[in-house]
Amino acid sequence: MGLAACVCVAALSWAGPASAASGKVVRCESEELRRVHCPMDTGNGVDLVRQLSGSACIREVDWGLDTHGVWVARGCRAEFRARDAGATVARRVIRCESSSGRTRSCAVSLRGAPVRLLRQSSVLPCRRDESWGVGRNEVWVSRGCKGEFEIGDRDGGFPPGQRLLTCESKDRVRRDCGTTVEHGVVLLHQLSGMPCEEGVSWGWGAERVWVDKGCRAQFGVE
Repeated sequence: MGLAACVCVAALSWAGPASAASGKVVRCESEELRRVHCPMDTGNGVDLVRQLSGSACIREVDWGLDTHGVWVARGCRAEFRARDAGATVARRVIRCESSSGRTRSCAVSLRGAPVRLLRQSSVLPCRRDESWGVGRNEVWVSRGCKGEFEIGDRDGGFPPGQRLLTCESKDRVRRDCGTTVEHGVVLLHQLSGMPCEEGVSWGWGAERVWVDKGCRAQFGVE
């Protein structure tokens, strides 16, 4: 495809809504490429919840665990959350961003595993095989698409349950929030004073949830 130089800006461990409120968040930052250790509870596992660095945060390469905490290296800066014993939903997520409309390739070990758009973070749309897609061991983005992409199991499955998506219409202007919808979308919690009425001020399609007329809400996506 004539891809630009590989820029991997993502991490491969992320906790879904079922564990979003679990555990304490610890920020750990590698400065000047040095390895840094940050004490935290790792008994039930740890999820990377937010990457802060422009350089990659790949598990067992740029960050990892031991019995006493989490370590980061090679410029990785991120926030980590300790899992609760009851937290069972974990997702493999990679963040990939196209800047200035360029095509970017983000390396990830797929080995035939499926990939879907978890959430779009750009104003410009993320459409499969148009502005994002999958190679042998990569997710690529172009045309200004920026998003988080979920990697499933090699047997073709993804973790069960709803994925939480917040979508907001500001100044009563319609907004599309890109995500892969396989079964349907339900409104979980309205955040706006303006009404959120399905088919009027919000709706969904195969690759997006949309809101309009000042509707701001949290949705459950399946």
